[in-house]
Amino acid sequence: MEICMDFLSCLDHDTSMKILMCLEDPSDLVRASSVSRSWRDFVIANGLCKQLCLTMFPHLLRVDCVIEPSCVKEKASEVGCSKFVEWETLKREHEAYAFLAQGCLSFPFEECIKDAISASSTDNYPEESIRNTLQPGNRYWSSKGQRKAAVPETLVYKLVADICVITEINIQPFQAYFQYGSPIYSAESVRFRLGHPKCPMDDTLGEPLDDSADDKFIWTYSSSEFPMAQESCLQNFKLPEPVVCIGGILQIELLRRVQRQEMDGLFYICVAYVQVKGRPLSSAFGVEMPGPSGKFVLKAKSSAPPSLPEDASYHDLHLHGLVDSEQMVNLLEEEAPMEYE
Repeated sequence: MEICMDFLSCLDHDTSMKILMCLEDPSDLVRASSVSRSWRDFVIANGLCKQLCLTMFPHLLRVDCVIEPSCVKEKASEVGCSKFVEWETLKREHEAYAFLAQGCLSFPFEECIKDAISASSTDNYPEESIRNTLQPGNRYWSSKGQRKAAVPETLVYKLVADICVITEINIQPFQAYFQYGSPIYSAESVRFRLGHPKCPMDDTLGEPLDDSADDKFIWTYSSSEFPMAQESCLQNFKLPEPVVCIGGILQIELLRRVQRQEMDGLFYICVAYVQVKGRPLSSAFGVEMPGPSGKFVLKAKSSAPPSLPEDASYHDLHLHGLVDSEQMVNLLEEEAPMEYE
């Protein structure tokens, strides 16, 4: 008979932490927590899922806590020693952060732009509105003309969810075939910012405005500059690392004008299409906008266990939009090796 030994019980706390923190996949950490009761208690008590999640996605440091709304009533009615209440809170946090990390890595890629909010300027409104950039075609957005090529322009968009993992932005400059020489009105380079509104926004945004919008939003991420090619194709700008955008706002900053219009001698920037790729997490998490502390509260949405085949995997549940944090953790634990004491 094979003899199993819990080697963590033979190690000091710091060494055990170093070993488990070598795990880079949240599903591996969840599986490790199912090896034995002592391993599970160690992972939960030390908040290892939370630590891994924050290491993978540093922008989540702006999250004050992750809660399940369905547990709020339970918390209010819990009676017992404070240690029990604290342990139950740690267990919920373990499940929520494990689910959050797994969602950031495995939710399906989608187009993430919901609507246009504003452009810093528009030449002929509404014919050349920023809304023309939401769909590919023959329409386009055009800035106002400027005598100086260094004057930048900004485009601001609302994303499909208040929390998205953004990986790339694609931009197609507009080529004016109706002008002599078919000039391309690209910018020389582009930069991206992600953030959230200073005040709550209505779901119905109305008509886009001519507004730089910097006073209406707080930017929590700013990319480096990416050079743009003077070509009318859809140009891909992949972020160095996936970025968690909490608040659902994207700003595209178009830097330095290249093309002067022959008719008036002014510099313009024109964009035909903008596409944002990422993983929206709206099916799993809601967001409470920050208060005076500047911290967010993420709400992990919970639902009743779905009626699916017994052999359903986490991937199957997610595709049906029915997986929640507890289900995900349970499924991963079921796939782990047999527990021993």
